[in-house]
Amino acid sequence: MASTNNHKSPASKKDEPKDHSRVNRLALEKSPYLLQHKHNPVDWYPWGVEAFQKAQTENMPIFLSIGYSTCHWCHVMERESFENAEIARLLNAHFVSIKVDREERPDLDEIYMDFVQASTGHGGWPMSVFLTPDRKPFFGGAYFPAENLHGQPGFRHVLTEIHNFWTRRQQEVLQSAEEISRQLRRMAEPEPSDRVLLSPSILKPAAAQLKTAYDPRYGGFGRAPKFPQPGLLQFLLSYGALYHDQEAIDMVLTTCDRMAEGGLYDQLGGGFSRYSIDEQWQTPHFEKMLYDNALLLQLYLDAFQASGKAAYAKIARSMVEYVLRDMTHEAGGFFSAEDADSEGKEGRFYCWTEKEMADVLPPQEFELAKRYFDLTEAGNFVDHSDPNPLLGLNVLHVADHRLSEKEQADLESAKKRLFESRSRRIRPHRDDKILTSWNGLMLSAMAQAYAVLGDESYRTAAERNLAFLKTHVWDAASRTLYHRWRDGQRDQVQLLKSYAFLVQGALDLYQATLQPQHLDLALEIAEAMLQRFYDSRAGGFWQTPETTDDLIIRLKDRSDGAEPAGNSIAVKALLKLADITHRPAYKEAAEKTLYFYAASLQKQPLALPYLLQTAGSWFGEHRRVIVTGKPDAPETLRLLRAVHSVYQPFKTVLGMEGSVDNLAQSMQAKGPRYAAYVCVGTACQPPTADIPKLKELMSFTPKPRLNTAQ
Repeated sequence: MASTNNHKSPASKKDEPKDHSRVNRLALEKSPYLLQHKHNPVDWYPWGVEAFQKAQTENMPIFLSIGYSTCHWCHVMERESFENAEIARLLNAHFVSIKVDREERPDLDEIYMDFVQASTGHGGWPMSVFLTPDRKPFFGGAYFPAENLHGQPGFRHVLTEIHNFWTRRQQEVLQSAEEISRQLRRMAEPEPSDRVLLSPSILKPAAAQLKTAYDPRYGGFGRAPKFPQPGLLQFLLSYGALYHDQEAIDMVLTTCDRMAEGGLYDQLGGGFSRYSIDEQWQTPHFEKMLYDNALLLQLYLDAFQASGKAAYAKIARSMVEYVLRDMTHEAGGFFSAEDADSEGKEGRFYCWTEKEMADVLPPQEFELAKRYFDLTEAGNFVDHSDPNPLLGLNVLHVADHRLSEKEQADLESAKKRLFESRSRRIRPHRDDKILTSWNGLMLSAMAQAYAVLGDESYRTAAERNLAFLKTHVWDAASRTLYHRWRDGQRDQVQLLKSYAFLVQGALDLYQATLQPQHLDLALEIAEAMLQRFYDSRAGGFWQTPETTDDLIIRLKDRSDGAEPAGNSIAVKALLKLADITHRPAYKEAAEKTLYFYAASLQKQPLALPYLLQTAGSWFGEHRRVIVTGKPDAPETLRLLRAVHSVYQPFKTVLGMEGSVDNLAQSMQAKGPRYAAYVCVGTACQPPTADIPKLKELMSFTPKPRLNTAQ
């Protein structure tokens, strides 16, 4: 999570404006985050050999600063500390200072975040870690104010103390760092698993834990700050449908309602912010992340399928519109994020004063919008990190649902006027790097949006995105998938998440269209993923290939975070590929990985909700749907729409063409030209082209309620 500091941080008296005539090494980088710091007086290095060699040669500790370009508190620390000439002199004289974009190197970020969380009890960005010259951590934290403040040590003080300690007691520091590294390696070693641990009995206690943590008033789980946590919600929804637990389903739908009513959701432009600083979802931390919106889009599509409630489809459409309008490269790739700040103020782009709204709307629409959005003269938002905050700002949220048909029409007119007016404001910074992993998540969501909602423009966007990734980050000759592309260049980083998420994205597009080329690409990347990341001895996938040589530890995922773990999606994708192709290697790797995580799923199931949901389908009898006919034939598309209209997360859909198994291909010759075969386990129902019958076959069969004895 981003740092959630909420105290007021006055600017240092030493703050100085950026000198744009001076640049440091970061000017040569592609990361928008690193480029934001290219004018700092700090002698920054990117992560790499040059910095490591300087630290070794000059026996200097490393100061590692990790953040991302749309991180509000990263901007605050830059303003207070990294543009401060005196702090820069301390850093330049006594440390090798390295900047890392956590979105480009999540593998690095996780290692050092583990250390910070273990040593301080909390984490966040910007992350500030001090390392020995061989990159072993010995002290760290998140945001530091420039000067001592409210009991928190100031960054200037921290630098001075660490320099003194390194100079006078270096051997102690080295010994401590060595012990810390051993502890991190032990933390990284998963608990041995036993096959008997993996059973459907893990599902009920996981759902029970979620019900206990559920907020019945505002939805979601826990207290402020409150995160959407779509993985937990998708698991609970699938559990509720599988075991006919209406209470579980209602918890998910209520949460979807409350989030969409709050300021977390952009009431004018669509899309969701990162999290809410309050439990009501009213006041967000305004940054918008591609991965959050991809996962939430999938959640709202599921909610629409499970409930039939048109409001969820409307939210989903607005999210797609937001991504295609504001977050899409002209060639089809999806950008990474939008900042919380604009004009140097958090939320300024999104918030309204009464006067601003009155100046835009006719009187009747203004009074309606004021009531609907609960606008007040005093406002409901103050940026406490700003030494000179603006007052009277309102975060728009839904406060009045009792609108007549005429008022609904007037409200839509008011929203359109407000959106057009807002579009003329100075926009927040957009991080325009294209990350393969996050694009894979949005590709899945866009493909599902097409499958569920039937809008051809969504299919076009998904296919353009996959073509972009195939062209710019996939090297077919070496079967290598790279993690980041920006400004005409890709990096050299390979990550499990990139491979797994893109395999799943290509698979979801295949299942929505039955175009065999999408399945073929998924198979190629899956083969490369198995070759580079799979641990055939113990099971599970490493986060990085063995050839990655700049990490002090090689990790396997231990949890689903804000994004799914690479292992969670790899298992899901491989089980689907095994269903489609009947190639035993895919099923074997997926099942061995499930067993590898058996102890974790047993003891802390909610740490891996995406893997838990996949395990739920693996335990049960999921649907395998074979659709005959040419992929683009109207009759085939009609059957596909019916298949995807039913909430059935435990399904695999395949056609006749391409690398499907022989049994599926044989059905074309034996049965009707256009039909669907719904199979559960090894038994297939007779083919049908009857839409109501097909929807009935796709629905969940009644399951016995799980009891404590199971």
